[in-house]
Amino acid sequence: MNGNTNPDSWRDTILAGLANYIDAGSIVAASVALVLWQDAFGLSEGFLGSLGAFGPNAIGAGIGALIGGRLCDRFGRKKIYQWDMLVYAAGMALLVFAVSPWMIVTGFLIVGLAVGADIPASWSLIAEQAPDDARGKHSGVAQVLWYLGPVVVLLMSLALTDYGLLGARIVFAHLLVLALGLTFLRSRMQESRRWEEAQAASVPRPPLSSLFKGKYLRSILGLVGIYGFWNLWAGTNGFFFPYILSTVGAATQAQSVAIQALSFFIGMVSIWFVFMKLVDRVNQRHLFIASAVIQVIGMALLAVFPLTIPVALLYVFLLQFGGGFGAQSFFQLWSAEQFPTALRATAQGVCFAIVRIALGVFSFFVPMLNNTGFANLAWILTGFLVISGVIGAFWAPRNEGKSLEQLEAERQKFA
Repeated sequence: MNGNTNPDSWRDTILAGLANYIDAGSIVAASVALVLWQDAFGLSEGFLGSLGAFGPNAIGAGIGALIGGRLCDRFGRKKIYQWDMLVYAAGMALLVFAVSPWMIVTGFLIVGLAVGADIPASWSLIAEQAPDDARGKHSGVAQVLWYLGPVVVLLMSLALTDYGLLGARIVFAHLLVLALGLTFLRSRMQESRRWEEAQAASVPRPPLSSLFKGKYLRSILGLVGIYGFWNLWAGTNGFFFPYILSTVGAATQAQSVAIQALSFFIGMVSIWFVFMKLVDRVNQRHLFIASAVIQVIGMALLAVFPLTIPVALLYVFLLQFGGGFGAQSFFQLWSAEQFPTALRATAQGVCFAIVRIALGVFSFFVPMLNNTGFANLAWILTGFLVISGVIGAFWAPRNEGKSLEQLEAERQKFA
């Protein structure tokens, strides 16, 4: 699949990549609604913590990816990424019309499972449909959509602040409408040609057990190491970022939302002008290392210096700018490139599940770690970013410009 991209390939990438918008949008919308639900239904802190751990941000999405990835390899990308949007819509409808805690719990679990199932299906489709010389660029579009989801949700939440719980319901409703629209639009998309060819091939498909030995196991460990430690920082950032804003004086809701929206916007700019422009043409390992260094410096600022407005703003810029061409963008790309078509979505689901479930478990300990002092938590998170960067420096592949078939042939040759 060489050659320049065409409008159809970009359309398919956007429709598939909207899974990222829905994933990130669901996480941020839920975090905004938690306080409102707590006041409306008298929910305990423990209850809210469990929702966060088992919802679309962590364990629920991980389990969904594990199940969805396997189904995607067995029955096709299109079948999963189309119909799981209806499952997502059902869960989101419960959140839109929630009048009791059981509806919130059930809705959260369904949304988390559906979001997780859609990720390996959409990421596999993007990689398999994109031209060989623009696979990274197409993956970048999906990452831009991941950052766009929180921006839209935050701005909607700010505009609807005066409406309280009704405002949160409206934010959820826009995700519900989008999911229903995606169900219709995705029905017109074609199945992945590479998946169809893998199904029709006369050679036997590799068994599931092959993922857990040799070259594929090394790839899983490398991907989980890079993205897993980075994601521990990213997931925890949502916990301590409000503390940063309140400490430096951004106490109003408008100021808080504006700074958070700005941080995601910086990430979008970084993806567009750095990752998408360079990833298919330069040494990918060097690009990843540059990102890791920038983010480590940014995180270390909070551990070393007093928390002032300049330090907080520099932290936001460095972490988001570096993150745009860092672990998450490369995780989507490399997790599709490191495995054969017959096992691609399954492998992505396994990696994504390990990372998200680990975040869910770690989230239970974040309040306790924060109680030992903010500087201590900042050093721990700096350490996570260092570990992610070191793993990437030694393991990160060089896949720019190569076809998926060429990459698999190289793995077979050097296995």
